[in-house]
Amino acid sequence: MAAIAAILSSIPSSSSSSKFSKYQSHPSAPPPCRVVCRGGSQPPPPGTTDFQFALHDALDSSGINTTHAREARQNFMSQIKRLSSIEREISISINRRVDLAKTALFIAAEDDSLISHSSVALPVDAFIERLDDLSMGFCTNNSSALKSSPEMLLDSLEKFLYVKKGFRRSTMKSRLEPRSLYLHSVLTHRSGSAVMLALIYSEILKTLRLWSLLDFDCEIFFPHDNHGLPRGYHKQKSKDSDHQHILTSLTLLEKILRNLKEAFWPFQHDHTKSLFLRAAHAADCVDISKTFEGSGAELASAKAAQHRLDRGVWTSVHFGDMRRALSGDKGRSVWEKHRRR
Repeated sequence: MAAIAAILSSIPSSSSSSKFSKYQSHPSAPPPCRVVCRGGSQPPPPGTTDFQFALHDALDSSGINTTHAREARQNFMSQIKRLSSIEREISISINRRVDLAKTALFIAAEDDSLISHSSVALPVDAFIERLDDLSMGFCTNNSSALKSSPEMLLDSLEKFLYVKKGFRRSTMKSRLEPRSLYLHSVLTHRSGSAVMLALIYSEILKTLRLWSLLDFDCEIFFPHDNHGLPRGYHKQKSKDSDHQHILTSLTLLEKILRNLKEAFWPFQHDHTKSLFLRAAHAADCVDISKTFEGSGAELASAKAAQHRLDRGVWTSVHFGDMRRALSGDKGRSVWEKHRRR
């Protein structure tokens, strides 16, 4: 993800739009095109202008319509382009330029289209309304807390979010399950990763600030363990050790995309190795299976993954999903494109 930080510094900033401009219009996605892979240094086929659509081009060439996925990717890119070198280092609790909730939903919308092949796109605006309803529900039921001390307000917010509404952190066993990694699923099932819960918390804080109901410098403590919940605190009363738990806009997007790529990477054996080394090791196991001294399970897993990919099978139960793993790399390709400029 180091390339992300390098490229964001070169992305020009643009004007900010209000969080409550819910129904923004977005440019129509380009019609799907068919491509043929050729050797040599021929120019890209008509309609293929950027590397970040390589996955979509490959799926289109297989007869899979990626219109909604392309539109979601373009909307994701339009949000990313708003991140200036300063904005990327700003805490998610005070971020104003980029709509992080919509950005996360565009990620979900692309993946949903890739796996469901639905003729209807994921209703991003409907889930933005759910976030607004959460904020409204808190204000309606906690009017006295809004007039009390910062500590009382944050305590009431956390009771509302984690007790009354039942939002909880996904367990270690299910932390990489799809529904804990996508914002729309977390809003529906109320169980998600620490990153998603922190994003929901930050959206409520931003709404309260927009409505002039938050008059102190509030920050979110992001847990780095496997069980903690994101919690708010009065920044003026914080300790120096709290600063390492601040989640910036850049870090949040990195974590979302990294979690998705890791969750859907087909080569799941041996988590001590990087994603690339797992794939390379699996390929090596297949090539030297006659002399391989590893476990039978590892060899079987490597052969199964290789067999599926050779047959063009993108996904299988318990063996990842290459479509979503590659889609999870969208940030790297988009930011690399801007860095080259």
